[in-house]
Amino acid sequence: MALPVRRWEAAASKWGGTSIQMGQMDLSELKIVAFEPRYARSFYELNKAWLEAHFLIEPYDLKVLQNPKERVIDPGGAIFFGLVGEEVVATFALTPSEPGSMELNKMAVREDCRSNGIGHRLMSFALAHCEALELDVLELYSHTKLHSALHLYRKFGFEEVPLPDDCVYDRANIRMCLALR
Repeated sequence: MALPVRRWEAAASKWGGTSIQMGQMDLSELKIVAFEPRYARSFYELNKAWLEAHFLIEPYDLKVLQNPKERVIDPGGAIFFGLVGEEVVATFALTPSEPGSMELNKMAVREDCRSNGIGHRLMSFALAHCEALELDVLELYSHTKLHSALHLYRKFGFEEVPLPDDCVYDRANIRMCLALR
């Protein structure tokens, strides 16, 4: 299977330091930090809210959300959180899929903070992290009704590839990959 060869740096470089304000929250102060046990509840709650708004929570989701350290971090993955001050407003996970590859999953932004560039910032961070790990491919699973998410992925150079028969997500009807090297 041929993987996409487009690079993501051009899209990532478009992010500027513009101050975005949301109520009392200055989103230019967004800080991305690695998993700590004190953030585990936020990982669960942000993803639960997103999944319930768009789909059903699947058994696989529950396993990951209730056991993030065991299901993501211990196998060699990572979970990150977007903080404004001390408040968690976003999260995503990078889960090992096969040698040289990670799956981007469980990306969620708090509802009142959406459409303010947080997803773009998270994606830029995720790609820089994956390149620092010298990964070859970043993959993700999604659904074609999630227009904003698909727009973000395509903007960063992800391209559609065939969905495997053994996909762990019943809701997924699209798989996308980005060649990092």
